[in-house]
Amino acid sequence: MKHLLGLRELSKEDIIKILNLAKDMKTILKSETKKTPHLQGYSVVTLFYENSTRTRTSFELAAKFMSANTTSISVQTSSVQKGESLLDTIKTLEALKTDVLIVRHSVSGVPHFIAKNCSFSVINAGDGMNEHPTQALLDMFTIRERLRTIEKLKIAIIGDILHSRVARSNIWGLSKFDNQITVFGPQTLIPPYIENFAYVASSLEEAVSGKDVIIDLRIQLERQKRGFITSKQEYYKFYGLNEDIMRYISGSTLIMHPGPVNRGVEISSEVMQLPNSTIEEQVTNGIAVRMAVLYLCTRKEGIYR
Repeated sequence: MKHLLGLRELSKEDIIKILNLAKDMKTILKSETKKTPHLQGYSVVTLFYENSTRTRTSFELAAKFMSANTTSISVQTSSVQKGESLLDTIKTLEALKTDVLIVRHSVSGVPHFIAKNCSFSVINAGDGMNEHPTQALLDMFTIRERLRTIEKLKIAIIGDILHSRVARSNIWGLSKFDNQITVFGPQTLIPPYIENFAYVASSLEEAVSGKDVIIDLRIQLERQKRGFITSKQEYYKFYGLNEDIMRYISGSTLIMHPGPVNRGVEISSEVMQLPNSTIEEQVTNGIAVRMAVLYLCTRKEGIYR
């Protein structure tokens, strides 16, 4: 069995393989039955140490649509609260004959640790500030579906780059396709050495002008140990996507956001409703992409070529 731990270690061909299969899975989603037997007999477990709506529900639906037996473990009511270690939790899941574990954790590297200490497949649903591979894959799937390509595009990532695992996975994934990536946000939220991987814009106007895709990020207040922004109102004024900044953005530019959205902070409600906004579309595509990942992780050939 194979794992999906991040996009940094995936090749361009691996990513294309996933996206092509996701296209087939989306066809299943559009059918009346929304059911396939691909994971019949497999046990899929979700273990989330952090809150989630989209990712967790998306994975659970993806597994159920493929006829898997699914179990969702709530950390708040599990033996973790009694002092059970992560390693003991892994061994318990092995004893319960788990085939696939989908895990989210606040500490970077936890999915990698689990993968080294288990016999089942591990899918990273977000680990600390490190990566969120399936979010980046669904973003890439959405871009390719809308623009017919994910190569040689001009892409801006706006917001809390420092704490964003979505930004990191997107940078790793999109960079493999010869895209020009620009980042912008408050100086306190721009990580050191990011200029080695993306161009750092000096203003929001520069960041968004002439772009094919704009990925707006959520302010991750739960990861901030100190004040990185003075106020939400000031952030919206200087870094938010609103009607004023839309003067610099083409009507064909895709406006994306991983969710959940803080309306009136990162983006206005009006911009969210524009025809070139893909925010709700991304949620749907997330199911198709996660169906593809689950399928590949449970097959002999796996994800990696």
